[in-house]
Amino acid sequence: MYINITDSETADNKSSSGGLVHYLDKENRTDLTQQPEYWFNHERNILSDEVRPAIDNNIAKLSKGDAKFFLVNISPSQKEIAYLKEQYGEAGAKEQLKAYAASVMDEYAKNFKRPGIESGKDLLWFGKLENYRYYSHKDPEVKQGLKKRGESKDGEQMHIQVIVSRKDITNKIKISPMNNSKGRNTEHSRKMGQFDRSAFKSSGERIFDEKFGFERGLTETFRYANAQKNGGLDERIALQKENQHRESTKRSRPAAQQQNRKTTDKRPSLLEKDKPSFSLLEKEAKNDLPDLLSQASDKLLHSLLDTPLKGDGAPLLPRKKEKKRKGMGL
Repeated sequence: MYINITDSETADNKSSSGGLVHYLDKENRTDLTQQPEYWFNHERNILSDEVRPAIDNNIAKLSKGDAKFFLVNISPSQKEIAYLKEQYGEAGAKEQLKAYAASVMDEYAKNFKRPGIESGKDLLWFGKLENYRYYSHKDPEVKQGLKKRGESKDGEQMHIQVIVSRKDITNKIKISPMNNSKGRNTEHSRKMGQFDRSAFKSSGERIFDEKFGFERGLTETFRYANAQKNGGLDERIALQKENQHRESTKRSRPAAQQQNRKTTDKRPSLLEKDKPSFSLLEKEAKNDLPDLLSQASDKLLHSLLDTPLKGDGAPLLPRKKEKKRKGMGL
């Protein structure tokens, strides 16, 4: 599970959210073979027209140079996506991933450890599910001439982008996930707020595993990856020993216990109710934005540009049905 938050130094989030909202609606304009994806939050589906005004008007007492919103990228691995589809089917996996995103935003809120910010309901946020990822000029495949910029990537690429306001739902409390200062004392920390991004990413993994019964290997965890990148030698050695012990224990289990645990909760998602009628108001291609995000990167690409993104204009065509050959009657 890859969870990332963009900061104000690398994103054009100091003005209107309109450009980003337009960009994240690109699949509704380019892939006409699928039903349009609504925006959503913890309680209902939402039309695109509601998102920009809500974010842009929730900026009380923010200066011109302050970040107005942040972007949370929730990207399951191909293994995790395949697991969800196996358990819930194609459509069910999408609804479950949206419900999971709402739980992630609960953890986002709790991580501030600030009175009045207890869950995702205290935040102003909007999520958008995307089915594809596209190559950007920074990808090695594009640099080597193997792929073209704007070309869709292979494999399972389903993920969710969340725009969350800098201010809370009441437009009174200013919060930022870029503030990791713990303050001089407990009282100061409670007043100023704090955010542990590592703890937030780890909690996202934990919730996914608990919610869906997913067995995550130690080498697939954020804790392991973070230790390999930033940890000391002793920490890395300790994790290697822990991983060897886990693998040894796993091999000794009966085969029946190693099968994936299937989830039996088939209750309809809260996101399925109150679906608004949807009309594509943007059938004419506008200037699309280049790829703002890449799963392998912790940064948005420079700012929202005016250059159209190649590849967004061509809809994905459904596969042609193969003609049945006449048999010999055998």
